[in-house]
Amino acid sequence: MINQIKNQSQILQKMGISELNPMQNSAIEAIEKSKEVLILSPTGTGKTLAFLLPLVKRLDPSSKQTQLLILVPARELAIQIEQVIRDMGTGYKVNAVYGGRSGSKEKIELTHTPTILVGTPGRVADHIRRDRITLNGISNLVLDEFDKSLEIGFEKEMKEIVSALQSLERKILTSATFKEQIPEFMHLSNPVKLDFLESETISLDISWVNAPKNTLDTLLNILEFLGDKRGIIFCNFKDTLNGVSEFLNENNIEHTSFFGGMEQVDRERSLIQFRNSSQRTLLATDLAARGIDIPGLDYIIHYEMPPREEEFTHRNGRTARMNKDGMAMCIKGKNDRIPEYAKGIKNLEIKEGAKIPTNKWATLFISGGRRDKISKGDIAGLFIKKGQLEGEELGVIELKTDCAFVAVHREKAEDICQRLNNERLKKKKVRIRRI
Repeated sequence: MINQIKNQSQILQKMGISELNPMQNSAIEAIEKSKEVLILSPTGTGKTLAFLLPLVKRLDPSSKQTQLLILVPARELAIQIEQVIRDMGTGYKVNAVYGGRSGSKEKIELTHTPTILVGTPGRVADHIRRDRITLNGISNLVLDEFDKSLEIGFEKEMKEIVSALQSLERKILTSATFKEQIPEFMHLSNPVKLDFLESETISLDISWVNAPKNTLDTLLNILEFLGDKRGIIFCNFKDTLNGVSEFLNENNIEHTSFFGGMEQVDRERSLIQFRNSSQRTLLATDLAARGIDIPGLDYIIHYEMPPREEEFTHRNGRTARMNKDGMAMCIKGKNDRIPEYAKGIKNLEIKEGAKIPTNKWATLFISGGRRDKISKGDIAGLFIKKGQLEGEELGVIELKTDCAFVAVHREKAEDICQRLNNERLKKKKVRIRRI
């Protein structure tokens, strides 16, 4: 029996959203009226909720089949959308499938057919070939960040998946840019196009910072100048990123990293710590430039300039979002050449900064999650009552299928672990430790 929240206002209230933005309202109206919709809107403007709200209303609670398939270019985006659907509280079963995790574990999960399936094209196509996904009931298809999926080489798998879906009624495509043409295999006849790429009112301050001697020393000066602000330092290559990370560690600059060579669990935990502000600096490759859940940031630092203007634009799009101002700083070494796309950018003189303040928050791991019938309210109650935390000392709670992560004031972290480790949440005795 589906305990579905059918009223849109109830969903928004549950998610703590007071009102939708113009893009979301337009997208909902278009999807309700049209079978083919293209949504073009910058990263971070709420495209996920824009297509989920009208599509969830189209689902049949009496059906035992998968009805909505959402294809995404990256595993982090799959995880993000799965979490949004759970936060909506629809009662519909949702699963995310993606590379980097056990295919056999996903096989077991798919034996209990999800109403909504989110996944990367490669992994979804693999499950289809192995007859693990029921296709007859899939009437709604979303290609989220479709241009990114094409760019990184998923065209063959996407074409294979679309050709296997014979019952489609709604086709939705989204993108944060529009460099790619709509792929022919989608067989769109007359899609409604919503273009919000130029509609944001933001102020992005882009500048060069000259490195007279050493780019690492200049990076340190910039971080001291920025103080307690939150942002991303972008590098082009993993080896460069590792060198920068080592330098930051030597100078006691707290940070976390995010790049393609990391284990999936480490990537997820880096983003969790960055989202809940227990780490304010993320050191990343272009993997973090789009398609993942990171709140609007104060700044972007280009430790290395990307080879193409498109990557430069996506990196900068991580700041100055949702009508907020932001800044992007490009470090120029003595022998660095300015890319053609970046000529004309002003120079910035960095003022001397103070010592970077210590992060206020720390992240704790809990060895129980949604599968154990544990809720965010259960965790908050345990931490405040038995953990003796004040409300303002408890930060963001992220609940996963088999675990949870909680931000608490740093000075209380060790005490909380000692007080609450091996306590019970619902019927499960949980381990709690700092990560």
